[in-house]
Amino acid sequence: MENPDLVMQELLGASGSRFEGFRLGDVALSPDRVADILSAQLSDERRQRIEDVLDGRTYDIATVVEGVINTGNVSAVMRTAEGLGFQPFHVITGNVPFKHSRRTTQGAQKWLDVQQWEDPSGCVNALRDNRYQIVVLALTDDAVPLRDIDFNRKTALVLGNEQNGVSEAMLAAADTTCVLPAPGFVQSYNISVAAAMALHAAHAARFAAGSTGGNLSDADRIRLRADFYVRSVRRSEDILQRVLESS
Repeated sequence: MENPDLVMQELLGASGSRFEGFRLGDVALSPDRVADILSAQLSDERRQRIEDVLDGRTYDIATVVEGVINTGNVSAVMRTAEGLGFQPFHVITGNVPFKHSRRTTQGAQKWLDVQQWEDPSGCVNALRDNRYQIVVLALTDDAVPLRDIDFNRKTALVLGNEQNGVSEAMLAAADTTCVLPAPGFVQSYNISVAAAMALHAAHAARFAAGSTGGNLSDADRIRLRADFYVRSVRRSEDILQRVLESS
């Protein structure tokens, strides 16, 4: 059986890093230069697919999971966030042991900006520095319906673990708590289902307000294009290294 801690680390990948170019010692290639070099290694169809994905990407919705111990649930939430074009993904690991699930991300983590945090405070501070409102899915007395959230603001949508939800620290930091529609007898959903419902609602609300989905800055589009090229080309780092060594 796979080690769940190793599975989680694979999901987190190079946590905390954003692609800013390729470096070899003191010499670096900028993201636009990386894309120029690798472009010839991709088919026209693949390059167009990447442009289509970039058209739908946004940093305005950040997904946050806190203390989620089942690797399969983290995988499922990543797949939903990536599929809807929500680029930033934060994982607050806490100190609980992970449990392994056979469900996979289908590689979704490769296409996201994944950041890992040991506790809520660092994550919350980073989100606030980037002007996100912090919206926590939690069944609290003052929780509002999900439909009342203004997803046209930069929003960090926070989901808690499978047993106890989010921490008291995260609840204290929340700008708003909200609940999913639950007209049946069941009052809660599995985290992967809750994430799919909430993130899709965010996506739909943005379209209803006139958004076309993606709104990357020119710099982010160039950076992500290069990152996606690197991840799409076999032995891309070897190719880039040869270019630097020959320059």
